[in-house]
Amino acid sequence: MKLAYLGLGSNLGDREEALREALKKLEGPGVRLLRVSSVYETEPIGFSNQGWFLNLCAEVETTLFPKQLLQRTQRLEREMGRRRTVKDGPRIIDIDILLYGNAVVHTADLKIPHPLYGERRFVLAPLAELKPTLRDPETGKSVTEMLGNVQAQKIRLAGPLNPCRTN
Repeated sequence: MKLAYLGLGSNLGDREEALREALKKLEGPGVRLLRVSSVYETEPIGFSNQGWFLNLCAEVETTLFPKQLLQRTQRLEREMGRRRTVKDGPRIIDIDILLYGNAVVHTADLKIPHPLYGERRFVLAPLAELKPTLRDPETGKSVTEMLGNVQAQKIRLAGPLNPCRTN
């Protein structure tokens, strides 16, 4: 079993429901959800003409190899309606593999650690909530150290993810 950290985000439709649904669907053969961070509302980076995101991080235990985990997350994104039309554009759900144990993977379709996670406060803040002492396997820097370098990005703590929808 390996510990992996995933970053999830949504800025279309019922964003909180999309995060809940993705977390529920992630669990299955080979993947067990251990912990989930609070939800953070974040300003979009890159393509700015879109709504703000809800983001969180999840700690999972997995028997899947990195490419198998990528296939699971991408299949889930497609099932939930994600269409990749505009780079950094709006999306119903986005699931990134941030870290996979101490593995370093560099292939055409998968890079672990995620190549931009150390520059994104919307990833580092929820990741630090889960495990502030977690270290990047390439740089050796802790999540807390990296978070200290990206304080200018606009995010706000939205609170815990409600386990079920209340109307």
